[in-house]
Amino acid sequence: MPTVITHAFVAGVAAHQFRGEERRRRLWDVGILVSVLPDADVLGFRLGVDYADAFGHRGFFHSPCCAALVALLCAAVFFRHVPRFTARWWKLVAFLSLVGASHGILDACTDGGLGIALLAPFDNTRYFAPWTPIPVSSIGLHDVFTGRFMAVLLREMLWVWLPVIAAWCVLGGIRHLLKCRRGVRSTTGS
Repeated sequence: MPTVITHAFVAGVAAHQFRGEERRRRLWDVGILVSVLPDADVLGFRLGVDYADAFGHRGFFHSPCCAALVALLCAAVFFRHVPRFTARWWKLVAFLSLVGASHGILDACTDGGLGIALLAPFDNTRYFAPWTPIPVSSIGLHDVFTGRFMAVLLREMLWVWLPVIAAWCVLGGIRHLLKCRRGVRSTTGS
């Protein structure tokens, strides 16, 4: 898996792009929670769940289907102030679904493990991305801040963080240009 740091980073940057009333600390916190939650499936090891099982590590809990279910639940629990089934509520659900699904997609870009059950619960086949530039990090905390962990984190910075920052800059630039263009239209139209 990519490190939990990278999953949280992706969600945090994505939350920053979210405009409107929900661009608060809560959206940031819930987005990060949803993005790292799939790795809670490692608790199954202690309960006798085999890695390759449907509910094993990188199984159902790493699928976009699970991400959508978690997003619906989190929107209902953490954003009760947003009227359900409105455009604003569905926007929150879509955001949380995407950051949740990003976990499995990023994990599919790693070079280890059994792959990701991206089509679960409909198909438990494990998949890798066609290109796997990210070394798999170890499960657990025993390797944190070792040379191997730092090497993995540096690769994640290169292959995940830099493209995410670039996308953030491009989106910010587009927003700025659109805002300027609207400003020009309103001054020339008056």
